[in-house]
Amino acid sequence: MLIQPVADLLSRNADHYLIPADVVANVQTNNNLYHAFLVLTKVKYSKIPVLDHGGHFEGLVSLPLITEQMLGFDQLNTEILLQKRVCDVMETRVKTVQNVDDVEETLHLMIDNPFVPVVDEQRIFQGIVTRREFMKSFNFLTHEIGKQYDMIEKDFSTSEKAK
Repeated sequence: MLIQPVADLLSRNADHYLIPADVVANVQTNNNLYHAFLVLTKVKYSKIPVLDHGGHFEGLVSLPLITEQMLGFDQLNTEILLQKRVCDVMETRVKTVQNVDDVEETLHLMIDNPFVPVVDEQRIFQGIVTRREFMKSFNFLTHEIGKQYDMIEKDFSTSEKAK
């Protein structure tokens, strides 16, 4: 559990964490892998959200998932990119958050992920929270917490000697 001063300062910037869905590169479940490969290459990301026609979040697709499909024994099979769909290879077991203000849950998810998808109650894709945006706020926190709160330095050397 986050201590209250940390939670307060991180929550203060919560409205800046969300990168809205309309500016996040994505593909749809029925797009072929060739299209997904082009989008990923063009935006220079290794992983992007996958949506259905209704804007519901369905999963993530990545360059490694696509290139794995092309690997043959002695050559690359690029024809497979036109034959297979994103839904055939996408990662579907993806943890999401509904509330950007839940700083602690989002932080836990970002330990292993560069971004966390944000969805509403109906799983409509709202956008992403990136580790980069969180780190900017954490940087702010480390510089401001002493100005906002009285910080008392604790002497841990005496408690270590008692053990």
